[in-house]
Amino acid sequence: MAWAPDEDTRQLIWHLALQNAFEYEGKGAAGSVIGRIMSTRADLRQFGGQISPLVAQSVQKANTLAQEQGLDHIESILANDAPHLLEGRQKQVKREGLPELKNVDGIKPVFRFAPNPNGPLSFGHARGIVINGTYAKKHEGTLILRFDDTDTTVKPPSLSAYGLIPKEVEWLLGRPADRIVIASDRIPQYYEHAEKMLEGEFGYVCKCSAEAFRGFREAKSNCPCRDKSVEENIQDWNKMLDGTYKPGDAVVRVKTDMTLKNPALRDWPALRMQDTITNPHPRPNIGSTYKVWPLLDFQSAVEDHLQGVTHIIRGKDLMDSTRKQTLLYEHFGWTYPETIYWGRVKVHEWGGFSTSKMRASIENGEYSGWDDPRLPTIQGLQARGIQAEALRNFWIELGVTQKDISVPLATLFSHNTKKIDDDAPRLSFIRNPVEVQLTGDVPDTVELPIHPNHSEKGVRTISLDTPSIYIESEDAHGTYRLKEFADIDASGNIESVERSDKRPIIHWTSSSTSKDATLMIPNQEEIQHISGRVESNNYSIGTIVQLERIGYSIITSDGYLLMHE
Repeated sequence: MAWAPDEDTRQLIWHLALQNAFEYEGKGAAGSVIGRIMSTRADLRQFGGQISPLVAQSVQKANTLAQEQGLDHIESILANDAPHLLEGRQKQVKREGLPELKNVDGIKPVFRFAPNPNGPLSFGHARGIVINGTYAKKHEGTLILRFDDTDTTVKPPSLSAYGLIPKEVEWLLGRPADRIVIASDRIPQYYEHAEKMLEGEFGYVCKCSAEAFRGFREAKSNCPCRDKSVEENIQDWNKMLDGTYKPGDAVVRVKTDMTLKNPALRDWPALRMQDTITNPHPRPNIGSTYKVWPLLDFQSAVEDHLQGVTHIIRGKDLMDSTRKQTLLYEHFGWTYPETIYWGRVKVHEWGGFSTSKMRASIENGEYSGWDDPRLPTIQGLQARGIQAEALRNFWIELGVTQKDISVPLATLFSHNTKKIDDDAPRLSFIRNPVEVQLTGDVPDTVELPIHPNHSEKGVRTISLDTPSIYIESEDAHGTYRLKEFADIDASGNIESVERSDKRPIIHWTSSSTSKDATLMIPNQEEIQHISGRVESNNYSIGTIVQLERIGYSIITSDGYLLMHE
């Protein structure tokens, strides 16, 4: 069903755009306005795709008004029309980009993005790529792409991800990562540091069962294995390496303090045994080569040091990892990197997607693949026409804050609108088409602009040699104006080429220069298919167009259009 904002909604959008422009001195952001609308008007969330371009236009208009006529003018409009929006509001200087980093003077900082390659990258991964990559570029530093692939049981790696992820990183940043590191290639280095722990008496091989050790942890008492000699620990270590011990028989622990307030920090596990005979690593050169594997907190800590990482930027849910790793660094005498945390970002339209859950859903046929437009994957977003720059701008606008944030998907779409609008040709798609026979002075052709703001792009020539057009069934009542053409009465007679009154303006297409088509609109649960007529065109697959009065869409194949928002 077609949706159009009522006057109250239009006024809400305009007033919030003015408020944002006032606060940020003519540099308001569409994403902020959309966030406020969606948080206060839950009934509008389902129309995010249609609201997004309206907000973008209003924000641009409000910013221009503020810059040309001043903030006092904006303030006077709000004081007269929506004084409540000025309460407690002050003019602010909008922060551009990311906050300044600490401890970067005199160095070329090193950052890392470290995904588990158990599938392609998701929308959430994009945050780590964008934030770390942007800082690396700004400070002429290094961005490392590191595959943390040492877990073959809980989150087994996917072989295809090793080739795909670097391409996705390059697409998102516009450049490749400076260095690629694969953890499974570096097991000998982790063994070397495990042995240094044992020899330095700040690590030990624990043979207690998981249940028994849990009892020691809860009681804040030392495990009996903790007091073994270096020689005994080395012997047990060798038995882990040669397979004398089996998975579950022994783990290597980092000595901390069993009375620490946080139980997770008490003698935490660093390396364990995995059954790589029946469950080999998917990389052929690794396979069943190793029986002992580092756990993530140990592997990541050691690798950060070896790669010279200076700044770690990650989720606040990993604060315990920082605490564990800091204790390990203190044992080795290393300096821990500068660490910055961010809170969670929840998108209204997406539930709790994880890579493993998405993989299972793809395998059982619920989704067509990683590029299913309903999925929050990089491939899924690309399929919907989301541009890399829009994703970058989205994450940079949200910044780095420990505050948990909830945003509508329309916020991302607003950034995409800014990127694609100037290049998106206009087309008519008629949903639930009704045929109308034109009468009166019907011309042979009508010329419509390819883009209303860029005359240099030329025109679309619509043939009316057969004086029959299609309009949407919801528009087929009373009088109306065919956009860029003529005023029409209820019977289809052309009354005036010039606009003569305030009758509604509707989009249309001719019978002879249109064809059957299907518009696909994805959401989390399904892809809605809407049949109709689309204006004939020669645009190639992948071209992003704006469907008149509907929104942006991407041409996927002959006869199919996919809504990008």
